[in-house]
Amino acid sequence: MALTLYIIVITSLVSLAALYIHPGLLDWGMLRPYRTIREKSWHEMITSGFLHANLAHLFVNMFVLFFFGLELERALGAVNLLMLYLSGIVVSSIPTLIKFRDDPGYATLGASGAVGSVLFAYIFLFPTRELILVLLPIPMPAWFFAILYLAYSIYETKRRRGKINHEAHIAGALWGIIYMILFVPSSVERILTMLGIV
Repeated sequence: MALTLYIIVITSLVSLAALYIHPGLLDWGMLRPYRTIREKSWHEMITSGFLHANLAHLFVNMFVLFFFGLELERALGAVNLLMLYLSGIVVSSIPTLIKFRDDPGYATLGASGAVGSVLFAYIFLFPTRELILVLLPIPMPAWFFAILYLAYSIYETKRRRGKINHEAHIAGALWGIIYMILFVPSSVERILTMLGIV
């Protein structure tokens, strides 16, 4: 079985257990920057990525991971996908940790940052692939979607409304690109070749 599917199964089981069997797991594992820093509960930077607020939150993240993770895993291999995903959870939590370190009431959870890393690593590798969004069924090149996604996320961070952690989305997305540049140098060569530079 592909590693992507193992990640989906493990994340789903942990999230469902926290939601319906052992709710204390949610409080223990979610990222609370105020607590994380003061109590040095650094495990939250990982465990929060395996917990979700509800079924819809879980489904959306795992749905996106399924469609982009499997193909990215075929292209990069299981080890690279695992390292990208786990580092994406940690890296995407850093801006949240910094921004909300003095807010005792703030908490966040979900795999969105790591999934964003996978999505943007995919886009970096396949920038001209056409993507069709469920809510906006208009084909668009992957690179154009990436611009729209980042622009929307930046706009929403400035509005500071709702419970969605857009900081994690931005950090996760950018980490997906940075990871590819640092650890998969052949992907850079591929982009340069597509642009006619090499």
